[in-house]
Amino acid sequence: MAITGAAELLAAWEAGLGEPAVGRALLLHRTARPDVAAGRLPVLPVGEREADLFTLRRALFGERMQVRLECAACGADMEFDLDAGELARSLGGRTGGAFGSPAGGDGVAAGSGDVADGIAASVAAVHSAAESDGFVGGGGPDGPAPGACDSSAAGPGSVIRVRQDGWDVEFRLPGVGDLAAAARSGDPRAALLARCLVSAVRDGAAVSGADLPAAVQHRIAEAVEAADPGADLTLNVACPECGQATRAELDIASYLWTELDSWARDVLLDVHLLATAYGWSEPEILALSPTRRRYYLELCADV
Repeated sequence: MAITGAAELLAAWEAGLGEPAVGRALLLHRTARPDVAAGRLPVLPVGEREADLFTLRRALFGERMQVRLECAACGADMEFDLDAGELARSLGGRTGGAFGSPAGGDGVAAGSGDVADGIAASVAAVHSAAESDGFVGGGGPDGPAPGACDSSAAGPGSVIRVRQDGWDVEFRLPGVGDLAAAARSGDPRAALLARCLVSAVRDGAAVSGADLPAAVQHRIAEAVEAADPGADLTLNVACPECGQATRAELDIASYLWTELDSWARDVLLDVHLLATAYGWSEPEILALSPTRRRYYLELCADV
């Protein structure tokens, strides 16, 4: 059953307050996919989770996403809007969803400055750390490395095979749980490689993942990106002041949590004001539609 009421959303927000970013992302994914067993969510491809979170975000807060970003070249403050529907379609995931707006009413108003700051300069810690080592997300600026690569369609347990310079490597497509576990280690790149490496053979002899050369790791990164393209959403924004492009990665889980947090605090303030004015309980106030709550708040202000 999808979350459709303000009380349920507030409960989800409260549960996430004490969680790290990884835990909040999983909680949001559970909210987005109540049809999937909780134990199965961590093995889903990262791109599928991102598509699910975009679907949830659109259902709760609408299509328009406000983003604020500093130009890497001149430092200018850039503000612009993104279309959540277009982003979801770019991920190749579901663009619909059986999600109701909070309290079944008018949805949630978004767009405060705090929400606009919900763009992340990098994705999760494992993404930024691994990408800096050329392991996740595109294979570096020099383009694809030579070599053969076979990969199945993105899905739990998909295996990617890379053959290059005498190497024959099989690598399992990382799931959400793999990234979360790797992020908790001291060396996320090495941890992710160790978790997902199926086999590595060099000139007929089996070797460990620690011995994989950088060129092979880059090739694996390209194969992962091809098999799960929605796992890494990168924005290239041209600065209106200097014309230079700034690259940033949009972390939809962090962005959505920022919006949910802002909405929850506003709703709790409404509850406080209405409970003080009318003596109603929290469940009674949350049962009101957003339109009726706003109307009663306006009446309180006029008294």
